[in-house]
Amino acid sequence: MTLYIVRRIINYLILTAVASSLAYMLASVGLNPVWQFESRHPRPPQSSIDQLLNTWGVNPQVPLIQRTWTWFINIFHGDLGLTVANHPVSQQLAVRAGVSLQLLLVGSILGAVLGVILGVWGAVRQYKLSDQVVTTLSYIVFATPIFVMAILLMILATELNNLLGVQLITFSGQYSASAAPDFWSQFWDRVSHALLPTIVLAIAGAASYSRYQRNAMLDVLGADYIRTARSKGRTRGSALVRHGVRIALIPMSTFFAYSFGTLVAGSAMLEIVFSWHGMGELAITSIQQNDINSVAGSTLFVAILILCSSTLSEILYAALDPRVRR
Repeated sequence: MTLYIVRRIINYLILTAVASSLAYMLASVGLNPVWQFESRHPRPPQSSIDQLLNTWGVNPQVPLIQRTWTWFINIFHGDLGLTVANHPVSQQLAVRAGVSLQLLLVGSILGAVLGVILGVWGAVRQYKLSDQVVTTLSYIVFATPIFVMAILLMILATELNNLLGVQLITFSGQYSASAAPDFWSQFWDRVSHALLPTIVLAIAGAASYSRYQRNAMLDVLGADYIRTARSKGRTRGSALVRHGVRIALIPMSTFFAYSFGTLVAGSAMLEIVFSWHGMGELAITSIQQNDINSVAGSTLFVAILILCSSTLSEILYAALDPRVRR
């Protein structure tokens, strides 16, 4: 099993290097950092522009392959270049990554757990009222854009605050600057700010995972090993939990890992709606500002996150399927 995991990690490292290098090349070709100087009046001297572009490492006069190789080598020294505001990209990523992970981690885990439970419940009670209700609600969530759900929850939270006459739920930003400095005040302030985006992520995740888990569970309900377990005296619930759910979770482990890895890229709109300054917002603003290094750094972060989640997926897969361990 260890050798299998090591081989997979090596493969993912190679894919991460290729993906991040291609992202830098595409950003260099598609973005024009000179644009912000051309729009100024008066236009800065060309020598000053070239000096800044060389400092950022994005001078289009330097061959693209050479720039990409320099950027790639600098990664191993912890240098991802400078933003167009002359701030280290690595520092920006460190701050933004913490914000995004704080926002996404709890919501995605809650969504996965709730989705698996609903999926198993729907498969066991196929075509019954509870299954039809879960299916209908899931399709409604699928059809609703995530920012619409966020805005609806913000409206409901505002009405609740007005009804209670107290600011119970706060949904703008990561924290309140006016919160008391003691631990519990800071803690509940952050919980209040994280509540609505966490609920949005949990609802969206549960709708998606429940559909996959239901289909995976239906595939194993009529399997021979379930009937064999029943014939040996196990109850239906015990056979389903011990044998059926475990087998049905094998494809879900892969789905969860890759979904969490790509969730950062898909949470940009949620971060903008709730004013959380995370990786998704950084990726959008970097493109708007023609910031090549920040775009490449954001892509590298997502690639590393997918690398970590894929490795976790392989470990879960091996733990659930003994054939992989052998």
